[in-house]
Amino acid sequence: MSTYLRAIALAMLVSFSGSARCAELTPFKVGQSSPANTFLAIWMADAAGIYEANGLKLEIVPMTGGRGIETAFGTGRIDAMHIGLSSVVRANAGGADLRAFGSLSNHIRFALIAAPGVKSAADLKGGAVGISSFGSESDTTLAMMLDKLGLKRGDVTIREAGVKRLDALRSGSIAATPVNEPDRTLAYATGLTSLVDFANQSIPWLFTALVTRRDSLSQKRDLILRFQKATIEGNRLALTDETRAKAVLQKAIAISDPKVIDIIYSDFKAQTPVNAEFLPEAATAIIEAVAAPQASRKLEDYVDGGIAAELKAQGFFEAMARKYPAR
Repeated sequence: MSTYLRAIALAMLVSFSGSARCAELTPFKVGQSSPANTFLAIWMADAAGIYEANGLKLEIVPMTGGRGIETAFGTGRIDAMHIGLSSVVRANAGGADLRAFGSLSNHIRFALIAAPGVKSAADLKGGAVGISSFGSESDTTLAMMLDKLGLKRGDVTIREAGVKRLDALRSGSIAATPVNEPDRTLAYATGLTSLVDFANQSIPWLFTALVTRRDSLSQKRDLILRFQKATIEGNRLALTDETRAKAVLQKAIAISDPKVIDIIYSDFKAQTPVNAEFLPEAATAIIEAVAAPQASRKLEDYVDGGIAAELKAQGFFEAMARKYPAR
């Protein structure tokens, strides 16, 4: 065989082997409600090839808050979702059957950032407030922030403004907006101020749940387990390799200022649940605040601790603690 033919044969073999490896990976699509630092565990696991190591070909699907979550699950657009539990409570009230099986944040992370010139509740009254989407965590916690200011929802005009709410704030189309990281730090860095900041008050709230359809917890249990294993490992890696985590964070959110990245990473490190487990009290707080009077108040109708219990029984949490010891 000539050198030319051998080269072609080798190229075909490499191409076939690569295709075979890709074919062995199972597609898994996760919805991203916003590009926040609560997503770092997933970004980290993806960048490090941990999903592939667990046999998954991950696809991150950008979404806006909880808008269209039922349709996204129903059409197969996503297999899991990074979203606050408020969206689950509202979706289930509308006929969906979703469950949170994990968490990437168990406390409220929002600050109500105000436009220049808006310094008090009196200044905000009658103005427009931007949220990501109706029914989202930004919508739900806004009521608590307004209450803190002595205002009601009827005292302001609430508008959907998507994930780029700081742009709307700077343009003058809204007077205030609740934001979490990285927008919270970016707002402060550019001289904007907050009327209310809940980010460091450790208020129990299943702020960023990992959610899927209830039937997927049985029918696709192996996939959910593999996804959660990879996500937890990504979380552990991000917590123990600060330099690498900051590089991944910087690329994912397109922010180059090292001081801003330091703050955003520190916030992640202080608040992320190491094993991506939800706190029952964090889930209960949302159910009590959001569920309609006739809706269920049972925890098990909105969250499922079976995945975490299974991983713990397998010794997975202990194995991860050994592999990624705290520094």
